[in-house]
Amino acid sequence: MLQTTLQSIRALIVFTLIAGFACPLIVIGIAQVAFNEQANGSLILQNGKIAGSRLIGQAFSDPKYFWGRPSATSPMPYNGASSSGSNQGPTNPALKEAVEGRIKDLGGKTPVPADLVTASGSGLDPHISPAAAEYQIERISKARGVPEDRLRELVKKYTESRQLGVLGEPRVNVLELNLALDGINK
Repeated sequence: MLQTTLQSIRALIVFTLIAGFACPLIVIGIAQVAFNEQANGSLILQNGKIAGSRLIGQAFSDPKYFWGRPSATSPMPYNGASSSGSNQGPTNPALKEAVEGRIKDLGGKTPVPADLVTASGSGLDPHISPAAAEYQIERISKARGVPEDRLRELVKKYTESRQLGVLGEPRVNVLELNLALDGINK
């Protein structure tokens, strides 16, 4: 019986070292070598400082910036620790009220691209559709004094196409677009 207990303890130690330490270190090592940027959070650096991540949206409310999708995380928008959808279906009066309020906040001009008034499933989406970016160009042009055509060129430059040509929809990373927008005003 003592021998069986000692064998069990040794097996526990060996498998803890393998599964708890060796395997995670190997996976981390492979990720750091093969996918360094992604393994470190897909961070965007500006002037040597972290401006944000390509993968997590940020709240922009200043009229001179492009605004991203509303975030369902609360009380802080784009809070990765509370990533979740709102779980409000199309027949939920709270969703209708929220969408109407967001349309009003956008100036009431309709039709409004859906991604400007509805939160993504995770509540952290860093992208908007090219149509959502186009919808905001007039406001940003007035706020910054930048010609609308120049803003359209910038949106086109920062529009990412479908992955592998067929997956997903064209999209614009709001943080990258806003950083480029700041660059044209310098």
